Amino acid sequence: MATKLSEKLSIEDVIARKIDDIKIGPKRLTKYERARIIAARAIQLSMGAAPLIDISKLKSRDPVVIAEQELLIGVLPIIIKREKPNSEYQLIPLKILTEVEQKKIRSMETLVTKIFGEEA
Repeated sequence: MATKLSEKLSIEDVIARKIDDIKIGPKRLTKYERARIIAARAIQLSMGAAPLIDISKLKSRDPVVIAEQELLIGVLPIIIKREKPNSEYQLIPLKILTEVEQKKIRSMETLVTKIFGEEA
């Protein structure tokens, strides 16, 4: 449910609980949101923030790579605020949007396995 800032509604009224509740913007993470989240998290990591995933299994210790993996796994506790020019907005937990991305990646991996017979 999209709402205006001037209305006196609680956070519970404007937050999306599932993918079908998203009314503002696409039902996926946009490339701009993705870039902003990865950049912000990479800065945090480079400034000494603790990673939210086990980095011993990663080949690289680059903060950008770690931030991308945290995003793909869906462990970042972030809420995206999407706004319209008329002050309507909606709050969308990142976990909802990453579930869509994870499904897309799994279907691509399945397709690659069917075509080539092994994981890429």
